[in-house]
Amino acid sequence: MTTITAAEVNKLRQQTGAGMMDCRKALVESEGDFEKAIDYLRKKGAKVAALRSDRDAREGVVIAATAEDGKSGVIITLSCETDFVAKNAAFIAFAQAVANTALTGHFSSLEALNAAPFQGATVNDKVMEQVGRIGEKVSISRLERIQADGVVSYIHAGNRMAVLVGLNKPLNNGVASAGKDVAMQIAAMNPIAVDQASIPESVLNREKEIAIEQVKAEGKPAGIAEKIAMGKLNKFFKDNTLLAQPFVKDTNQTVADFLHSVDPGLLVTLFKRVSL
Repeated sequence: MTTITAAEVNKLRQQTGAGMMDCRKALVESEGDFEKAIDYLRKKGAKVAALRSDRDAREGVVIAATAEDGKSGVIITLSCETDFVAKNAAFIAFAQAVANTALTGHFSSLEALNAAPFQGATVNDKVMEQVGRIGEKVSISRLERIQADGVVSYIHAGNRMAVLVGLNKPLNNGVASAGKDVAMQIAAMNPIAVDQASIPESVLNREKEIAIEQVKAEGKPAGIAEKIAMGKLNKFFKDNTLLAQPFVKDTNQTVADFLHSVDPGLLVTLFKRVSL
């Protein structure tokens, strides 16, 4: 029987993050072969994942990362079962490393990200190691990516929400700071689109229909129902489109007004808001 030393167990633990007893068992089962021991731990993770496949992974962390040139960004959600795990510093650091891989590798799908080289294996292999170590269902449940002339990120306290904002100008002369303020606006106010023109037609039609039915229910004459409904629809646009919303730091101006005060041509071109 192969003798396994404490130093070997500790080395495997540092490499994989798995528990001490799991590392010892992996080395015993693999007769001291480190590569086989790592494979053993990955397989253990897959078995745990299969056993917990029907569990809800409703906790986790949402991480945003942006490129050094300020022209692209990603958001990933790493899901788990409990907030105890989600608050663990090592789990958060792992999520950050995955986000950086998604960013630098220019991956735009979960399938491509999971198959990507990562820390000597693949992202999926390392996720399985997390499953084996933690004993909870863990997965990368969402990936969003944007590109623009300027991209700003914001992660809300507790890593439960993240925002990416795409701007039409590079991040200089106050543009980055303005972008951060707008990202916080998006986190707080949850707009459905940048402006009226970017709202899907299906949403417009549904809101118009609802507004007309509301007006009719109030007993207004059919002849003026649509006109009143359009007034309701305009309020909907103001409340739910980013550029028309009152700016949270100064409600006397809209978000569009605020951006123009920083740079007359500055606009948000797109955004992503992801929360648990």
